[in-house]
Amino acid sequence: MHTDNEQDTLPLVPKGIAAEAGGTGPVLIGGHCPHCRRDFFPRPRYCPGCMRPPQERLLSGDGVIYSYTVVRIRPPLGLPQPYAVGFVDLNQSGLRIFGLLNHGDIDRLAIGKRVRLKLGPLGQDGGGQACMRPYFSLVAAEGDDD
Repeated sequence: MHTDNEQDTLPLVPKGIAAEAGGTGPVLIGGHCPHCRRDFFPRPRYCPGCMRPPQERLLSGDGVIYSYTVVRIRPPLGLPQPYAVGFVDLNQSGLRIFGLLNHGDIDRLAIGKRVRLKLGPLGQDGGGQACMRPYFSLVAAEGDDD
C-alpha cells in the first residue's frame, strides 16, 4: 500500500494524458483544433483534418460507459486480475475514449452507468516500477446503496 507522500512521487503512466486539476479532481489532457473545431484525446501532434498543431485542452473526466469488457487472463504491467477496460463517452466534449475501469467496480459495471476519472497507484511502468494511472470509477447515483 502506498502513502499519500509516495503517491505524490509516483510517475504518471502514460505521461501527459491526465493531471490533477485542484479541487475539481483529475482531468484528461486532450487537444482542440480551432480551425477544424474538433477535440481529440489524446492530443495528436497534428490535426488529421488540416495538419495544424492542435491546442492543449483540458477535458472533464465525467462520462458514461458505452461498452466494456472484463479481462480475466494474466494482466500486463502488474494490473490487478481481473481488470476491466471500456469505451467511455465524455460528457463535456462528446469524445468516446478507451480506458481502464476501476477493478473494484467489476461486479457493478453496466453500459450506461456514470463514471468519473481517478488517478491512483495502479500497476507498474515498463521498467517494473510502481506508477500512477488514470482509470474510471463508477459514480453512485442518488438512491443507490453503494
